[in-house]
Amino acid sequence: MITLAEDMTGEETAMVYANIDDRNAIENEMPWDARDLPKTTYALLSETAKKHGPRNAVSFRLLSDPNSPCETLSWSELRDKTGQAANLFRSLGVGESDVVAFLLPNATETVLTYLGGQVAGIVNPINPLLEAEQIASILRETNAKVLVTMRAFPKSDLAQKAAEAVRFAPNVKTILEVDLHRYLTGLKRLIVPLIRPKNPSNHDARVLNFNAEMAKQPTELTFEDSTNDRVATYFHTGGTTGMPKVVQHRYSGIVYNAWLGSRLLFTETDVQICPLPLFHVFATIVSMGASLGSGAEIVFPTPQGYRGEGVFDNFWKLIEKHKVTFMITVPTAMSALMQRKVDADISTLRLAFCGSAPLPLELYKRFEAAAGVTICEGYGLTEATCLVSINPPDGEKRVGSIGLPFPYTDVRIMSVATGEEVAVDEIGEICISNPGVYGGKTYTEAEKNDGLFYPGTISNAQYLRTGDLGRKDTDGYLWITGRAKDLIIRGGHNIDPAEIEEALAGHDAVAFAGAIGQPDKHAGEVPCAFVELVDGASITEDELLEFAKDHIHERAAHPKHLEILDELPKTAVGKIFKPDLRKRAITRVFNEALADIGTEVQSVTEDKKRGLVAHIADNGSASKDDITSALGAFTIPWELAKTDSDS
Repeated sequence: MITLAEDMTGEETAMVYANIDDRNAIENEMPWDARDLPKTTYALLSETAKKHGPRNAVSFRLLSDPNSPCETLSWSELRDKTGQAANLFRSLGVGESDVVAFLLPNATETVLTYLGGQVAGIVNPINPLLEAEQIASILRETNAKVLVTMRAFPKSDLAQKAAEAVRFAPNVKTILEVDLHRYLTGLKRLIVPLIRPKNPSNHDARVLNFNAEMAKQPTELTFEDSTNDRVATYFHTGGTTGMPKVVQHRYSGIVYNAWLGSRLLFTETDVQICPLPLFHVFATIVSMGASLGSGAEIVFPTPQGYRGEGVFDNFWKLIEKHKVTFMITVPTAMSALMQRKVDADISTLRLAFCGSAPLPLELYKRFEAAAGVTICEGYGLTEATCLVSINPPDGEKRVGSIGLPFPYTDVRIMSVATGEEVAVDEIGEICISNPGVYGGKTYTEAEKNDGLFYPGTISNAQYLRTGDLGRKDTDGYLWITGRAKDLIIRGGHNIDPAEIEEALAGHDAVAFAGAIGQPDKHAGEVPCAFVELVDGASITEDELLEFAKDHIHERAAHPKHLEILDELPKTAVGKIFKPDLRKRAITRVFNEALADIGTEVQSVTEDKKRGLVAHIADNGSASKDDITSALGAFTIPWELAKTDSDS
């Protein structure tokens, strides 16, 4: 069935994306630069408000109970309040090249800060789970003038971390505080003021109330909106104890993502639920952007999203309450939802968009069967202003694939050794060019852009090196097989193994340390470390694990397993050879999962198309169904090992 909708130009378009021919047909309509699209975030929001003003735009609920109060803004109200926020930031000295940072859980104010910040200047979302030292380093790197954060609140240390960070970032002149107390009702509204922690004041920045200052501002912009494409957002990439890299996004990349949502996924009648944090590109650039482009309502349940109290237990009821048609999810959340019964009418739910980490085949099957919805896996990255590809909503979903490139996204698979494009089905580094790639200027620190692009040897465009290894099949589907970079991706959170290795190397007994991601049923990967001791040293693995916990500040980066080896595998030039460590970790984790059914891993090999593959002994003790049940939640491919009779 073809559903007709209007794109952001107001033209009626066919929302069909089934195969590579559909992609090419959209591109062939006209060059990207010829499309008559809004040039800025404010122009995009204003156009959507003009078309769909009274319709619901953003809904936020403090509690997961579907019968609890919910705050909803229409598109007209969202435009007006975004104007007030932008005017507020301008009144505080924020110009087009100045930065408004925010350190907030999800809330209506978070949405307004995200939008208003990029209208007035450059908005910089910061992960509230980071330590104060990391937050301070980001504030200094971006030279933020204003920080929007929470007022001190029971059971939260966010205000304290923010104050400590600002103490070491004197460039922040103003703190705007958001008080979640305004969302409370009943007894909690009376109790919180009595038990609220004292607001920290160990810094020199002035402190103002966000909503009180907003109310003083007019709804129409008091300044002229930007007339040219410019940097509008700073997003930091994952990091552990070190300084995360800061990526800069232009309006053109934000508008491109919004156009994709409008053209391929949503109309103004859709409702998407997004329990992901608003400091991440998936929630902001992709989900919020798709609503900005199409007029679809977006629902944010609880300040912590999927982490919020009762969200998983009430998730299906929330879908029924809001008549959700499209859910934004990640594999870890899908796994948790499969532990709950579908206990509500979710007949409105049409699609689930899953990203951030590979999706195990068995989880894919169980979720589709239980929820009765189509799952579209997608791929994107912060460095490209996010969206790159998707398993086509109207076409074949190749599970394990990251789908077809979006229109105007060109993907090349390049040899890591030669820098030349490889043939179909050969593995190389995934390199991309699209309107979201800021050629040569992806990171705020110029030196971090060195070697990040393939210059115009392929075409006039610059191709961003993603660091992901993969291949393109004969039908144009993309497959990730590994990583050229050594990032560990734990439930969509990037962890730099160098930080784990440096922490362990700080111990007197450690000669060498190598960190990798080991397979995990829930998070996809978790950190795992291997250590070689100095001659004569004596220490236990448990003692080194405790040392690592004390010296790695972020809990997500703490190794879940540590193993002392007589000697770490190394290359001819003495570099730790991590493929061998990965094979060792896969063997151990899979053997633990297979122990109850009487078989084991015979070997782990490198496959040309699939990357590392585990070969399971076909010894007659376990059926293929038993093995599938034991290993189905992992993303590492496996197969039964060939016996002598198979040869």
